[in-house]
Amino acid sequence: MYEAYWGLQSRPFDNRVDTGSYYPSESHHAALLKLHYAIETRRAVAVVCGEPGLGKTMLLDSVLAQCPEFITPTIRVVYPAMPPEQLLRYIARQLAPQEGSDTIGGIGQSIETIERVLRRNVLEKQHALIAIDEAHLLESFGSLEPLRLLLNLATEFSQTETAMTVVLSGSPVLLAHLARYSALEDRVAARCVLERFNETETTDYIQHRLKAAGWNKKHMFDEEAIGLIQQLTLGVPRKINRLCDLSLMVAFAQDRTRIDSTSIENANAELSAQKHAA
Repeated sequence: MYEAYWGLQSRPFDNRVDTGSYYPSESHHAALLKLHYAIETRRAVAVVCGEPGLGKTMLLDSVLAQCPEFITPTIRVVYPAMPPEQLLRYIARQLAPQEGSDTIGGIGQSIETIERVLRRNVLEKQHALIAIDEAHLLESFGSLEPLRLLLNLATEFSQTETAMTVVLSGSPVLLAHLARYSALEDRVAARCVLERFNETETTDYIQHRLKAAGWNKKHMFDEEAIGLIQQLTLGVPRKINRLCDLSLMVAFAQDRTRIDSTSIENANAELSAQKHAA
């Protein structure tokens, strides 16, 4: 709605998952390197943790988009809140979609399918990747132990490496859950903890998102506005997106040419009103 007014090609602060607008903060960049290392060296497990809104989903999307060709098949479990039997069936169906969903029934058939895919993968010098979002939910459904057993299966085909990598992404409580399963925790090759942006990173992030949306000038947001954004959002990217998006709309409605602290205050007041109304 406001894109033409600001000379933008798209809305820069949409909370969409878009690898083109991915910003590598220090902790995000470190996590990206660790995940690539774990996957490309065919390690068993990698973990990425962070509070809601820090960009875990975008990080995983970036990793998956950059995987080399030998990392295949790759599957994504976005809703792991299911009993172990259903989770294994889902993984089996995603690994072998050509077999049809009706041919994979109970745990036994699921394991047979997974084993067959992994065995073929090893012979073809390929490596499977299973990325599980919201992985902290696995503990509530008793799925961490079956996952460990599945990893046992993945080590039977080679004496030097596992046949698949599992990336677990979730809230920080996931680390505490894994600590109760030492046999699984011992297989974690990379632990990545995403952190909130500091003010410098918030400044760079805002400019990065604007540039990705077509902005080719400097300082749409003045220094005081950036400082207030950092104060109000505490450096959480999702909150930064909401506040900046609404501030662009408010400034557009008021016919402003820059985003200053008043624009941010007005946008924050609007967000607070929406929250209370809900």
